[in-house]
Amino acid sequence: MFNIKVAFIPLPAYIALCLLVAGIIAVGKVGTDLMTMIAIIGLGGATCAEVGKRIPYLNKIGGAAIISAFLPSYLVSLGWIPDAVTTSVTTFTKSSNFIYLFVSSVVVGSIFTMDQDMIIKGFAKIFLPLMAGSILAFVTGGLVGMAAGLDLKQVLFFVSVPVMGGGLGEGAIPISVGYGEIMGVDSGKILAQLLPIILLANLFAIVLCGVTSAIGRRYPHLTGNGRLQVGESGPELQSAPVEQPTQSLDVEWVIAAGMCAVTLYLSGVLLHALFGLPGPVCMLFLAVLLKLFNGVPRRLEEGSRTLFKFFMACVTYPLLFANSIAVTHWNELISAFHVANLLAIFTTVLTLIVVGFVMARRLGLHPVEAGIVNGCHSGLGGTGDVAILTAAGRMELLPFAQIATRIGGAITVMAALLIFAHVGP
Repeated sequence: MFNIKVAFIPLPAYIALCLLVAGIIAVGKVGTDLMTMIAIIGLGGATCAEVGKRIPYLNKIGGAAIISAFLPSYLVSLGWIPDAVTTSVTTFTKSSNFIYLFVSSVVVGSIFTMDQDMIIKGFAKIFLPLMAGSILAFVTGGLVGMAAGLDLKQVLFFVSVPVMGGGLGEGAIPISVGYGEIMGVDSGKILAQLLPIILLANLFAIVLCGVTSAIGRRYPHLTGNGRLQVGESGPELQSAPVEQPTQSLDVEWVIAAGMCAVTLYLSGVLLHALFGLPGPVCMLFLAVLLKLFNGVPRRLEEGSRTLFKFFMACVTYPLLFANSIAVTHWNELISAFHVANLLAIFTTVLTLIVVGFVMARRLGLHPVEAGIVNGCHSGLGGTGDVAILTAAGRMELLPFAQIATRIGGAITVMAALLIFAHVGP
């Protein structure tokens, strides 16, 4: 029976966890301690992933990630998840911020195992389709929004900008504060208007990047199976079997990789506090520098790969489940469901992906991977990148996705606030 699994949990353990969690809820002992939360979000994430994998057609475009990212929020809105569970998961998720541990570990696993000669080329090449995609997405999104009955200024500044702003903390919040000061209104009201826009954009990005991945499966010559650049060499992390090292890997190197991830994250936090630079981007570039200057021994690379595989297998869906309960509010998502918004958001996200896809060949990139990285520009920050890349089966691209989300989002926010202040509300 242990060979039968619900996502990543063996069936006997899954049944036992269901009974135990139900018992804890019944006696009112749902705490926010680590063990209880691992049981609850692990069980919820595994269940959602298994459901998503078994839905026909949806499972071809990342159904496991879509269900994990949105079904829990819907169930909370129906009152089907007990209040004690909702409160505990929300408290734990917001207080622990364990998404940063996930992102740090995946970035370390991706960068430390990439081909040295291709790292700089990859980061340099991705900026051109990102910039071209952003400009064209503004144009097409604005035109479609106008055709659907929206004012041009409304669709540009209150739809397109939030979509490409980099998520909630780095995008929607500073945008709402800036708009509030310029317009002389409460920024909270503006934030409430922007939240459903970025949630819908993230949903469209997940689905469209899942479709892009399916195109790669149908036409293999268009995809690098997780490798961004044509001709890139080096170990693949997810898309193909990894050769086992000739010597068994010492678990201490896996621990070392984990501590490197924590060290790089704290370095980003300190640089953000000192200079105001985005912490995740600082962490990313420090990892790149270590790799480029031969600061990563071979055994540490192998430990990083194992760390990557662990977080991919066991943490992805619990993370999406927890964030769905704590961050994704179903009523806010539904409030943006009218035709004009839907068309403008969909067009903006689709344009980003298509531009990356079309420009890829001329830049020596794989079209599927370039399109997916561009699509992450419309993601909901780090959580959105995880959901998008999980749906597409391309978590190896997270370092490039972070560039698209963080740097692309920061440029979008700064430019939008400068232009909005000039043209007026």
